[in-house]
Amino acid sequence: MPEHFEIERELREQLSGRAGHQRCIVGHDELLLILHEVPKAGIPERDALFFWKRMDGRWLQPGGPGIDEVDALFNRYAEAVDANELTLETTESTEQVFSVLRHAGPLARSLRNMVLALEQALAQEPDDRDIRALRDKSKDLERAADLLQVDARETLIYWQAEATEEHTKTSEKLGNILFRLNLVTGFFLPLVALASLLGMNVNLPDFLKGSFWVIVIGALMVGGGLLWYVFKDEMKK
Repeated sequence: MPEHFEIERELREQLSGRAGHQRCIVGHDELLLILHEVPKAGIPERDALFFWKRMDGRWLQPGGPGIDEVDALFNRYAEAVDANELTLETTESTEQVFSVLRHAGPLARSLRNMVLALEQALAQEPDDRDIRALRDKSKDLERAADLLQVDARETLIYWQAEATEEHTKTSEKLGNILFRLNLVTGFFLPLVALASLLGMNVNLPDFLKGSFWVIVIGALMVGGGLLWYVFKDEMKK
């Protein structure tokens, strides 16, 4: 709480040792608006800013009279949203998109609660045009933060789907290559088997010794038959 804030007892009794969530505290004749500074990704603590409306109708802020520091706070929120949008548009790194998503969530929640706090203040002071203008601007920022969060989430989903599609295409290509290799192996398998058998150091019958080309052609025909049989079943699928 700024030292120059001399809030009334009704307001002070509603406070504790912590600033707490964003809200507008209503006293007997005064208001105390509590807003949060721009959140940082991965840090749950929030820095609070206090804005006090005295019983004479004047607003006081940490820097002195007025409420223009709320506008400066909105500019910092807008800069944070714009910086994350730029990162999302230019990055090709999943890690950076996840970093944007981690920051977009707190930004959207903080702005959503800020809108509620300003609406609470506006309910107490419906004729305060400054508060109404700030409420409307905070809604625009809330929408921008929500869109940032949605865009970051959809980017991750799109990249995941794209990676899955590429993996499926690669698997199909590998399957086709293996299928062709298996066909070639099956075609020459009978020849290799007969060559291994006839190449053994055993006494072969006389009728086999002069039949080399007959055996080769016969083995290739058997391999071709196996190839036709497998290819026929594959075509039916």
